Amino acid sequence: MGVLGRGTAYGSCSLLHAVGAGYGASLSLDLPAKVMLRDNPDRQEIVDPHGLLTAVESIWTEAGLSMPESEVHWMVRSEIPAGVGLKSSSAVAAAAILALCEATETILETPQVVELAVRAQMAAGCAITGSVDDTWAAVTTGWKVVNPQVPIHEGIALEGEWPGSEEWAVFVVERGERTAQIDPESFARSQMNFQKALGAIQQGALDNALTENGRGVAFATADQAGRKICNDLLVWGARCAGISGSGPAIVFMIPSVNEAAIDRILDTLGSRGLSVFETAIRTE
Repeated sequence: MGVLGRGTAYGSCSLLHAVGAGYGASLSLDLPAKVMLRDNPDRQEIVDPHGLLTAVESIWTEAGLSMPESEVHWMVRSEIPAGVGLKSSSAVAAAAILALCEATETILETPQVVELAVRAQMAAGCAITGSVDDTWAAVTTGWKVVNPQVPIHEGIALEGEWPGSEEWAVFVVERGERTAQIDPESFARSQMNFQKALGAIQQGALDNALTENGRGVAFATADQAGRKICNDLLVWGARCAGISGSGPAIVFMIPSVNEAAIDRILDTLGSRGLSVFETAIRTE
């Protein structure tokens, strides 16, 4: 029979770090993670160091939902680099929930999908605050400022789309997997930057929010190299640049019409030995 159910969710970048601000916000990017539920094993071994997919199954059954009658196996095809701050765990968890929905003909509202995916991430130990904002970005477009301390369906404080999203070129600077330990006290000491990011979102200055949030993360994680790269990108012509999640990936944006500046930035990053890939802001 093969595939029983399929689900697709997406990675995102940070506009506001939930540990630092109390509220979180992530912008959905065109970085898909596709998860399939099969009745036979995938030939490609799944890399799941946190046991996230096992946690998804447990949370699903704890919610009183039925698993497929046949033996099930997971298959994951993700374009999101793992462990770098681009919300791969949220995307895989949400896509797995959607695959279970299709496999069992279960109908869930979007907040229910988010809730189950958040619970799975907490159970697997791969999220500090539950990554509620990241999980919303995995299954909906645009961004949402989310309070993770209240029920999922009550937690959205602000939401919107990135203005003229199709007019922006979006790039990710890869710097390997995360090595810095996440210390909530260090994030608390970066409060000024995170408050600036929140204020920028409230004023509709989303590019400023991405930059200020990244500065807060750089300070909290002592990532001076990341802070310097972001500052250089702004000097070279990027409209905004910031460390995403808890790092180390850096997301920067520039209007797509500025082709000369884009070429100059990519050439300079390449000469420094930095790997860069292009993505896009996800729209309907």
